[in-house]
Formats: sequence, structure tokens, C-alpha cells
Amino acid sequence: MCTLKLGRYASFIFICFAIVHSIALGSSYDVQPTLGCALSNYVAVEYSTFFFYPVLGGFLPIVIASSFSALAYHNVRRIVRRQLPIVRRKLDKQITAMVLMRVIAFICLVLPYNAYRIYAINFPTSRSVPMAYAVGRLIQAIFSSISNINFLINFYIFILFSSRFRRQVKFVLVKRCWQRWKYWCCSINNRIEPDNNIEGRNSQIESVENI
Repeated sequence: MCTLKLGRYASFIFICFAIVHSIALGSSYDVQPTLGCALSNYVAVEYSTFFFYPVLGGFLPIVIASSFSALAYHNVRRIVRRQLPIVRRKLDKQITAMVLMRVIAFICLVLPYNAYRIYAINFPTSRSVPMAYAVGRLIQAIFSSISNINFLINFYIFILFSSRFRRQVKFVLVKRCWQRWKYWCCSINNRIEPDNNIEGRNSQIESVENI
């Protein structure tokens, strides 16, 4: 149902929405003497608590990813019942396993940060309590780092659950990158350089002959 043209339009719309949404939500933050940079608008606090983090940042992506993983699983079950080549069945099973593991990783990595942000917005810690404030910042940094892993874990998940992907990575690293690097190093070592000291050696040879 989705074409390349429709995908481009949808990507452009989502990018514009993300920019406008980030500007609108970022303008609601204010630097407070005791809490630091925090939401000062009551409407923004309610919006972040009941929609942004639980729905837009957590529940909605999980539902979308889970729906497509369920559709992929249903498609594989339907393909197994059909008379298709064995190679096609194996590839579809690998894709389904990759999608399912990606959804599980997304849920485990994103939910802790969203849950903590909802708690931190509604129960902010004052800077007048240094120990509690430092612990809160440390927990937020840990959950934020775990959440950022969500954007770089695709490669490792596909390496673990797809033999075809492993072969392709091996081909690219060994056949392409390694061969090019080896050729580049060998060409540097075998390069012919001009001899700038030829005049000095000629003078030494002439002095020896005169002796």
C-alpha cells in the first residue's frame, strides 16, 4: 500500500511535526533557582505526564511496532502453508525473528526512561537537597544512556539473529574494506620515490676514481 512517493511525503510531514512539537515543548521550560531547567507551565506538565511520554514516546511506538511484528508473524505462518521455496521461507523467518527482537529491545530500552521522566516532572527534586538532586540526575543520565542504545542496537540484533546478514557483513568487511585497505598499504610501500642524493653519490664516485 505504501509507495516511495507516499513515504517521502509522510517523512516530510513527520519531520515538520517533530520540529514544531520540539519548539513548542521546549519553550515551556524555564530555569528555576531551586529546580534548574524544568517545566514551569501547568499545561505542559499535564501534557508531558499524560500524553507525550506515556503515549507519544512510549505506548504509540510500541503499539505500532508490535502490530507490524504481529503482521510479519502472520505473514510467515501464511507463507509456511503455501508452496514456496525453502530459501524464501528461511529468509521470511529470519526477518520475523529480527522484527520481534527489535520490538522487545525497543520496549526494554525506552520504557525505563519514559517512566522516570513522568516521575521527575511530577515530583522534581530541589537543589537545596544536594544528595537527592545528584542521585536524580545520575538516574536520569543512566536511563537516558540506555534509551539512546535504542538507536544503535539494530546492527547487533541483526548480527545475532540473521545468518544472511552476518554473511553480508563478513563479505563487506573482508572482501571490500580489508582488500581495499591492504591494496592501499601495499601501494604505499611499493611506491617509487625520486632519489634526491644522486649528485652527492656521483661526486663520491669521482673522488674514489681519482684516488
